[in-house]
Amino acid sequence: MIEAFFFYVFAAMTVLAGAGVVLARNTMYSVMWLIFCFFNAAALFFMLDAEFLGIILILVYVGAVMVLFMFVVMMLEVNKARLREGFLQYLPTGGMIALMLLIELIGASSSGVFDNEKVAAVGHLGAEVNNTVEIGKVLYTQYLLSFEIAAVILLIALVGAIVLTLRSRDDVKYQNISKQVNVRKEDRMKTVKVKS
Repeated sequence: MIEAFFFYVFAAMTVLAGAGVVLARNTMYSVMWLIFCFFNAAALFFMLDAEFLGIILILVYVGAVMVLFMFVVMMLEVNKARLREGFLQYLPTGGMIALMLLIELIGASSSGVFDNEKVAAVGHLGAEVNNTVEIGKVLYTQYLLSFEIAAVILLIALVGAIVLTLRSRDDVKYQNISKQVNVRKEDRMKTVKVKS
């Protein structure tokens, strides 16, 4: 009974945080909502005895990926007024996609897949079962190709974030270290003869 209560609390907070990610007007608030969503999803993993997945979700996504998102969002300086200009242009397409997703959610929830009789009760495994070993066996045998594709996609996202932050701007002064080191005194000083 207490497990079901905590499951519904964490699940509701995860859904609320997901809605906050989409509905927040400030991009930094969206990132903070996403961090909150990841923490609640990690708590759900902990309740299912998947401690390894919960820790990985906190360490990798909250600790690394979301910090990277925060730095990218802060460095991009998104022009919010320009983004809002085309809102009405994309409203019909976005509305159709939202309607299709709503129909899919209603169809999935009313299909009977989530009936209490069909959903197996979660049983807690003994101490002799090692989650990390079991995940490794499945991940590196059955899902090896998917794992490698996901790694390449994450690498591309990382390189893309670095490229976005290294763009050149005219309103910012940059240091050129090699020019500073190789400067000669003739370049900086000018001898002037003063007539008396």
